Amino acid sequence: MQTRTLGNSKLNVSALGLGCMGLSHSYGPAKDRQEAIALIRAAVERGVTFFDTAEVYGPFTNEDVVGEALAPFRDRVVIATKFGFELPSPDGKQHLNSRPEHIRQVVDASLKRLRTDVIDLLYQHRVDPAVPIEDVAGTVGQLIREGKVKHFGLSEAGAQTIRRAHAVQPVTALQSEYSLWWREPEKEILPTLEELGIGFVPFSPLGRGFLTGAINKDTTFDSNDFRNAVPRFSQEARDANQVLVDVLGELAASRQVTRAQIAIAWLLAQKPWIVPIPGTTKVHRLEENLGAVAVKLTPDDLRDIENAMAKITVRGDRYPAHMQQNVGR
Repeated sequence: MQTRTLGNSKLNVSALGLGCMGLSHSYGPAKDRQEAIALIRAAVERGVTFFDTAEVYGPFTNEDVVGEALAPFRDRVVIATKFGFELPSPDGKQHLNSRPEHIRQVVDASLKRLRTDVIDLLYQHRVDPAVPIEDVAGTVGQLIREGKVKHFGLSEAGAQTIRRAHAVQPVTALQSEYSLWWREPEKEILPTLEELGIGFVPFSPLGRGFLTGAINKDTTFDSNDFRNAVPRFSQEARDANQVLVDVLGELAASRQVTRAQIAIAWLLAQKPWIVPIPGTTKVHRLEENLGAVAVKLTPDDLRDIENAMAKITVRGDRYPAHMQQNVGR
């Protein structure tokens, strides 16, 4: 497995990480615990060293599964987790909480669930407008000095928030959505990260599964699947967005690879400090995703993709309205 360094930090990780959320959260019923542990360990065996979780996934159960799965390999893997929500939620809705005392409580609890004495990369999951980002960065900086955390990250933060946080405590990585069907980060976020020397960790690099070609307008999701509430996954939007999948299919066929591999290889080709974290519950999909690291897109390939994408307008918002307000702050 090739490795990459996140920005100017010394945090070196596998070129692809594993997003573990879907093993217990958002995409239908949680996977059987032992099967989830086996999948995570299969990733380790195949060279993955970067694993992403959060207290809110489950909530809490995902960290516990990741902690058990990685305990035998702790000295050779990087674990990222997140704080930023009030848990358990008093009304079933997401409430932000990045008060300094809460951050400390979350970190102590996460360390126990993850069966470790240090969190390699700690993200603020969503920017909390009630707490100055300087206070958040300062608190994480204290945790770093205390040895409980190694690196500070942000998730779905806007450019000005990134700058303000970085001025207090260097930000190692930003985690936000980025893929061939969500390219908004290219406008302001990527230039800011490059200027400041911050790595980028794209989640949903396969468009929550849509870019693989396995989802069409007739696909039905489990009642607990988050995608039921996402405008981009309405039947009308899926039908309109199928043209993107078709274009990816043509490109993949010409290279004798899969749509997923083209989509991930495209991300890897954008910047050397980008480390996507596709998630999966199946070993064969894990292997397919990892195969993308070996797919080298030529300048002609990238130009063909760019020309094809320029003719496509993706339909539908990427979050339901109540969640959209928490991103890009």
